[in-house]
Amino acid sequence: AIECRGGETDFFWKIIPALLDTEFKREEISRVHDFIEISAGQQHLPEDIIRDERRPTENLHAFLPGVDAPGPFRNLEDFDFVGKLRENFSEIKKEFHALVEANVTQARFRSVTTLNYKNGWKTLPLYYNGQKIPGFPYHLCPVTTAILSDLPVAGRIAGFNRQSPGSGIPRHTDGNNMWLTCQMGISIPSNGDAWIEVAGEKFVYKEAEPVIYDTTFPHETFNEAAEEERVVLHIDFWNYPALSNQELKALQKVYEYRQKYLEAEGVPQTL
Repeated sequence: AIECRGGETDFFWKIIPALLDTEFKREEISRVHDFIEISAGQQHLPEDIIRDERRPTENLHAFLPGVDAPGPFRNLEDFDFVGKLRENFSEIKKEFHALVEANVTQARFRSVTTLNYKNGWKTLPLYYNGQKIPGFPYHLCPVTTAILSDLPVAGRIAGFNRQSPGSGIPRHTDGNNMWLTCQMGISIPSNGDAWIEVAGEKFVYKEAEPVIYDTTFPHETFNEAAEEERVVLHIDFWNYPALSNQELKALQKVYEYRQKYLEAEGVPQTL
């Protein structure tokens, strides 16, 4: 993922406001400029956020003021794409198996973070850093791709996640309050619970049943099965109900510029 709280020494945060001024009116994206100032160390996090014991702030590297955090899990009815996931579950599951069986280099399970590698979690990414992956066999997963193409996919991952039997991701928080995560069970163990717990609330995975959660709350996963893996479709996406259209476009532009800047600095932004 592209971290944003670069500090005052990060030249990027000094140049990005002027770049945005060429495309957006400041009064329409004032919160985006607040986010940039916080990332540059020119503003502090609001006191109510610092005092919120539900969400530790030490890993909060990208913060947009005014984005509500009503709780760890979100109401699925607020997100229209959830219905598409449910309606197309059978096709999505078939496409997952088609990708696995194709066994091509661009469509393989891999570790995308050290945390994942050490804890039995591997990912078959369809999108990375909010972008499609060059050379990926999207013709093998047209339904899944069409759903993702209609979504503002965010800067981490959209793809299939595999959790090995008897393994889990330890409790942690992620650092961007502008993104949410959706997961839907694709293959769930029959002889043991596979679950995610967010801020003390547990959701047990079921096939064809999506869940949306806020990763700025502490969360962890575990697959209690002895032999069967757990597979979910995982989508990191912009919290679009909390953003105006102009804010969403401006934030996507910031991350596009950020990615190019980091690549120019020699920091790889592709898999």
